[in-house]
Amino acid sequence: MSDTSMATWAPELRVGAQELKSWLRDGGEIAVLDVREHGRYGEAHLFFGVTAPYSRLELDARRLVPRLSTRVVVYDEGGAVGSQPAVAERAARRLRDMGYGAVFVLDGGAAGWADAGFGLFAGVNVPSKTFGELAELSFHTPRLSARDLAAKLEAQADLVVLDGRPVEEYRKMSIPTATCCPNGELALRAELLAPDPATTIVINCAGRTRSIIGAQNLIDMGIANPVFALENGTQGWYLDDLTLDHGADRLYPPPPPEAALPALRARARAFADRWAVPFVCAAELERFREDHDRTTYLFDVRTPEEYAAGSLPGAVNAPGGQLVQATDQYAATRGARMVLFDGEGVRAPVIAARMRQMGWDAQVLEEGVAAPLAPGADSARDVAPALALQPLEAVSVEALAALPPGAQLVDIRGSMAYRAGHLTGAVWSLRPLLVTLPLSSGAPVVLVAERTELAQLAARELLERGFSDVRVHLGTPAAWREAGLEVVATPDLPADEACIDFLFFVHDRHSGNKAAARQYLAWETNLLAQIDGDERASYRI
Repeated sequence: MSDTSMATWAPELRVGAQELKSWLRDGGEIAVLDVREHGRYGEAHLFFGVTAPYSRLELDARRLVPRLSTRVVVYDEGGAVGSQPAVAERAARRLRDMGYGAVFVLDGGAAGWADAGFGLFAGVNVPSKTFGELAELSFHTPRLSARDLAAKLEAQADLVVLDGRPVEEYRKMSIPTATCCPNGELALRAELLAPDPATTIVINCAGRTRSIIGAQNLIDMGIANPVFALENGTQGWYLDDLTLDHGADRLYPPPPPEAALPALRARARAFADRWAVPFVCAAELERFREDHDRTTYLFDVRTPEEYAAGSLPGAVNAPGGQLVQATDQYAATRGARMVLFDGEGVRAPVIAARMRQMGWDAQVLEEGVAAPLAPGADSARDVAPALALQPLEAVSVEALAALPPGAQLVDIRGSMAYRAGHLTGAVWSLRPLLVTLPLSSGAPVVLVAERTELAQLAARELLERGFSDVRVHLGTPAAWREAGLEVVATPDLPADEACIDFLFFVHDRHSGNKAAARQYLAWETNLLAQIDGDERASYRI
């Protein structure tokens, strides 16, 4: 009998919706993980639920929840899958196997939460998006409509458009003339792009949050220029039937000269002081990281290029604008401490102030990237060990044609990648679905994957079902075609309702779907009306 049978799975510690609600406001550390795939998560999830799909749970857990003794609550939609444990129970077991000692399953899952009278939220990055709406309401951030901006550009008005998104997002679509300057870089570089105080600065993103926060960052830094947020970003521009650029490459300039930094530091520090941002030295950070009773996230808020060139031991790159925009992609433990740093003392204080407004205990490392931290300084902390994954035999493109009779191809890439092109005969599945996928245990299974680690995680499900020959192939449609293998596209398969990893209304807004864009903007502007008193009280504006 497979060891995933219900009889061999130990009962999980469970928590009811009312008790979880009280835990979320008791001041202790807690991480709430939604272990469904991203599409299901995005349809209806808890306000503080962080997406941690079962398909990659062990890869993300150590980053999202670094401390093993943190209270962790996992949930899914509720219920078992045939004779197999539900995803939440399986996820809880995996986390226990990793060493997490206080793992609970939410009784009834998301449905049970709603049945208890608590709200569920569609979309992604909901706490961050809600913060953007709350910031606009609280600070009265000036805004400019797409039509007004288009008229000013047509008239060649004295203005610059700065796109507050990362470079890869900016290149997909952008406002004509816009320069990419991610929100985390605005405090440091905006005046290089608009050196004349009379020049109007317009900040945009794809929707609303980064437009609002980027503009407000400059205003709160005391920049002399008039500053506006572009209302509804590139989506608003597109909905007004205005033409977007694609593939633009107008990127932010190098940092300002050293002579300009003291004034910028003083302004950033003044803003941080208004929000009581603590500044800590390296010795204090070392004490934080030796603390077994509290989580400390160490975030390098500089650009990915700066981070790649060298950072502090144990630091994670969280470019400042994205840390505010998508906090739940970086940190799942509510009640934890965040220590932020940069290389010049301008960016980290601004971002820390925003994170404190969002309810986080955010602090700034005084010495920045030059802090004298010892390598491996966090080695004694209560952190999850490196993940041990069982090796899988790799199958090359050339070897695919020579597989033994009856070999089964299971494509575990994303549903949209499968639709776009997959090997003839390959069936689509994901890790949480493998427990019920009809396969012959006597024949080899080749998992077609984008990463070996994801295939290794998926293989665990098959090995526990009694499969003994599971292999991995890391191919691409281009490589398959070049090798003469047949590749087929199935635009409607898997069916939309089966694509549990894909959230259509979030992604379709960027693919010419105006209805999806309108739905997304309506969702974003309605967030404040949906939150309850506890969720509203988590912010400190």
